[in-house]
Amino acid sequence: MGRRKHNSAEARKEANKTLYMAKLMNNPTSPQKTRLVADLIRGVDVDKALGILQYSPREAAPKMHKLLRSAIANWQAKNEGARMEDSQLYVKQIMVDEGRTMKRMRTAPQGRGYRIRKRSNHITIILGSRVEEAPKAE
Repeated sequence: MGRRKHNSAEARKEANKTLYMAKLMNNPTSPQKTRLVADLIRGVDVDKALGILQYSPREAAPKMHKLLRSAIANWQAKNEGARMEDSQLYVKQIMVDEGRTMKRMRTAPQGRGYRIRKRSNHITIILGSRVEEAPKAE
């Protein structure tokens, strides 16, 4: 590996040490339905987001609740000894990208077939801390 590539890889590793995230790939729900739930918790504190997801009637809410708990666990693994309440964690970024689409056929009148698209999505949650960002703004 060349020096330039090596340096950029090292810089990427250092940046990832302060990045607290979790991903869910190939979630079998349409991206449009999942984005409605993602919009509810974007920019919200983690405790409040867990409550919103726990009582949301949407189909995507339980999977997103589990993913958010996973992101919190990732934060705790990287910050041993720190308390979640003191750092004021919040959902910094949440992305719902389109995943693979399975194509199926449904029978239709007069010997025709209608195409059904069973969509899936990829969800990425990135957590941030309000305590660390406060000194940077001043």
